[in-house]
Amino acid sequence: MTSGVWRVAIFVVAGLLVSCGPAKPPAKEETAPGKKTGSVIFFHIDGAGMAQWQMARMLIAGPDGEINWDKLPHVAVYRGHQEDTLTTSSNAAATAHAYGVKVPYEAYGTDGHSDQRPVAANGERRSIMEEAKARGLATGLVNSGGVTEPGTACFVASVHKRDEDGAEIAAQVAGSGTDVILLGGEEWFLPEGTPGRHGTGKRKDGRNIVEEAAAAGYKVVFTREELAALPDNAGKVLGIFSNDDTFNDEPEEDLAKQGLPPYDPAAPTISEMTAAALRFLGGRQFLLVVEEEGTDNFGNCNNAVGLAEALRRGDEGLGTALGYIEKHPDTLLVTFGDSEAGNPDVIGLRGSKWEAEMLAKARDPNGAPLDGAVRGSDGSIEKPFTSQPDRSGKTHDFVVAWGTRMDSCGGILVRAAGMNSDKVRGSFDNTALYPLIHETLFGEAP
Repeated sequence: MTSGVWRVAIFVVAGLLVSCGPAKPPAKEETAPGKKTGSVIFFHIDGAGMAQWQMARMLIAGPDGEINWDKLPHVAVYRGHQEDTLTTSSNAAATAHAYGVKVPYEAYGTDGHSDQRPVAANGERRSIMEEAKARGLATGLVNSGGVTEPGTACFVASVHKRDEDGAEIAAQVAGSGTDVILLGGEEWFLPEGTPGRHGTGKRKDGRNIVEEAAAAGYKVVFTREELAALPDNAGKVLGIFSNDDTFNDEPEEDLAKQGLPPYDPAAPTISEMTAAALRFLGGRQFLLVVEEEGTDNFGNCNNAVGLAEALRRGDEGLGTALGYIEKHPDTLLVTFGDSEAGNPDVIGLRGSKWEAEMLAKARDPNGAPLDGAVRGSDGSIEKPFTSQPDRSGKTHDFVVAWGTRMDSCGGILVRAAGMNSDKVRGSFDNTALYPLIHETLFGEAP
């Protein structure tokens, strides 16, 4: 067998198949005695940099207002370069976050040179979430995107190539033993052609991961209502809320032609999923990794309306996490993106004649594409965005200028609140999240 096949086999035996009786649990590893420890919420709002958060503030609270993102008191500048590139991929970034080491651009929970997991900062080939589980802590993964999204999956899954291994990623995530898993991507949980609650399956190996998860003790839910109906002591929970992502990441014009909103209104929001995960994990020490993925995907397709909604949802989710921190101060909340998707920026308008000409062309003087709240059939900007009122009660119009359809290094800030958040300062490398989580969970550096 290849190493990738061996890993899948191990996950199946350990986490999903129950016909041979319960496996003997591994011996619990001990946390450093006498050390102060707490829980961790890592809230990854993908693709969002300072310009995006300026936009969010203007739309949510006004230029003089304060959004939840502003309320996290400790700040550092994120550095996201990797082993072989200055601008990271989402999968390489997530791998660096989960293992505390830099990897090549294509790595997905591997060292990038083989199909093995990286040697983490603690010297072992396992992620910070796998170590947390080995020490008896509760764990959770929450994502507004599908199961293959690496911002969460790389904490428990390891595959050769992201684009080719969707079925294996889903099997490893579901077989990881993670206590709470809430996300989209039903297509990778079901055999090819098998109808599900949201669509049809794409797996070519015939496995029904939904049935396997239920047999392994997971309560499986598919809607906002089913999630809300679960009791706090639900135990292991697998929530699958869409066939792919819970959002429709296409340009505004394409969504308008199809009559689709940016997000599926039937799916729970990232805030609702986070609140549910905290309900299920409450009362235990835990590591919860959350990702709002729409901020990244709408940025990459240069959809400013979708980006605005994704930022609003991400900030609402931060508010939910902050509310938990207020009641449980022995919890660390840390948030950042790994790049700037689409490299957008805000241009304030004053109503001048040349600005009107610019809006008609939907291009700024150097040719950068412009975006607003409403686009005309000819591509012009019929209506710019309008901020909430400033402290004097005045609103302001603005447009978004797009720099690319790719990711850029951008201006990324790390923000933190709660236990050990004062350690977030100065520059914060992508490998610095691992030791911060490790110290908070276990009371010691890796």
